[in-house]
Amino acid sequence: MAFEPPRRLVRALGETAPDGDDWLAKLPEVAERAVARRELAVERVQVPGGRSSLVVLVRTAEGAPAVLKLAPRRARPGSERAALAHWGGRGAVQLREEGAGDGDGAGVAEGTDEGVLLLERLHPDVSVRSLPEAKALLEAAGTLRRLWVEPPASHPFETVAERTGRQAEAMRAGAASDAEIAPLVDAALAARAELLAEPPERRLLHGTFRQSKVLAGDRMPWLAVGPDPVVGESAFDLARLVRDRVEDLIAQPSGASTTRRRIKRLAESLEVDQERLRGWTLFRAVESGVRARRVGREQDAELLLEFAGWL
Repeated sequence: MAFEPPRRLVRALGETAPDGDDWLAKLPEVAERAVARRELAVERVQVPGGRSSLVVLVRTAEGAPAVLKLAPRRARPGSERAALAHWGGRGAVQLREEGAGDGDGAGVAEGTDEGVLLLERLHPDVSVRSLPEAKALLEAAGTLRRLWVEPPASHPFETVAERTGRQAEAMRAGAASDAEIAPLVDAALAARAELLAEPPERRLLHGTFRQSKVLAGDRMPWLAVGPDPVVGESAFDLARLVRDRVEDLIAQPSGASTTRRRIKRLAESLEVDQERLRGWTLFRAVESGVRARRVGREQDAELLLEFAGWL
């Protein structure tokens, strides 16, 4: 079959791909090789799919449903594999194979399976986001709690300090060319510096957790997918969940007070310091807003920066 990437993936990679990146051009070849090597029967490409990978619904040689996921090196598929292996299905989708595709940059051109993951099949069209808001937050938070475990002793994961350090550089560059966002950037960077001064814990975190990353399963009611794992404090992970459905929050006259109540409720339910959660929520919202403005997603940028202003 033709492994045509969904428009959503093409558009997202167009915003973030470095010059000269040819992953999309090689994708059909890589997908065909991955399918043949594993003797898979292809059902369909998942649409609209994700923003950083191609997701293909398949069946194994034994007829079992599975998911084949193909991601470029910059999406850190090796880290995703390591995190999923460490969680072992506890709160997250399970790997269906071990050791295939090392994600270490060996290179597609050399015929490796770099960036290829074979995963447990969940229900891709049913996420926690389909639930009423209060129920969705409750179920998402419960799933997230199960993921917060001690990282492996010699782990390959980026730390929160390292990841946010890279992001901070881009935020400073954005503020230098846009005086309108400079006060918010300054506040976000000050919050980051204070939060990193005394981190309370080191946990393996999902890294990009939100309601749409929690899918219905058969083995468990809800399981997380698509981690971009990082090691640090729990409040960093929870911060992205705070702003879920941000467009609905902005549309409410009481959006600011609703956000404050959400921070309080999530912090209490997951035993996270409320002020640390507020600080990381501010940093992550400003970082996302600056990045959205940089790639021309102005409407998203306005929503995120208005939300950050409430914090």
